[in-house]
Parts: sequence; structure tokens; C-alpha cells
Amino acid sequence: MRFPDEVTEDVQRRLRRVEGQIRGIQRLVDEGADCKDVVTQLSAAQAALHKVGYRLVAAGLQYCASSPDSAAADGMTPEELEKLFLKLG
Repeated sequence: MRFPDEVTEDVQRRLRRVEGQIRGIQRLVDEGADCKDVVTQLSAAQAALHKVGYRLVAAGLQYCASSPDSAAADGMTPEELEKLFLKLG
């Protein structure tokens, strides 16, 4: 499925932010930061990555609900998208 440009741009922006968070976590580990700080940042990065997945699945559900027979939907049914959503949990 091809996502609308605004969804793609939003997801790319979110992924760049997560990438920065991961680099920050690597730096914390390299510098011997306190375990609490590292785990807190890991938790934030995981939450941000989950939000990327939710954004993609939500966009897919919205698209399939409005254009279920479209070739751009790549045969994804709302049920299949629901399964993808549940994998994120």
C-alpha cells in the first residue's frame, strides 16, 4: 500500500526522531550513564517507535475503509490491518 505524502512525511520525521534517540542512548551507554537514565530513554524510544506503527496502521485502516476496492490497497482488508495493529501491542 502506498501511503499519502503527508503520512509518509510524518512517519519519516518520526523515524528520524527515533534514530536520534537511539544515537543518544548509544552515547549514554558509551559514557557509562546511570542505568535509570538509559532505561528511561529506551522506554521513550520504544514508545515513539510504536507511535510510528500506529500511525501507519491508522492510515491504512482509514484508506481501506474509504477505498476498499482500490488497487493501491494491495489487497489489504480491514481484518488484515487489524491483525497488523494487534502485532504492535
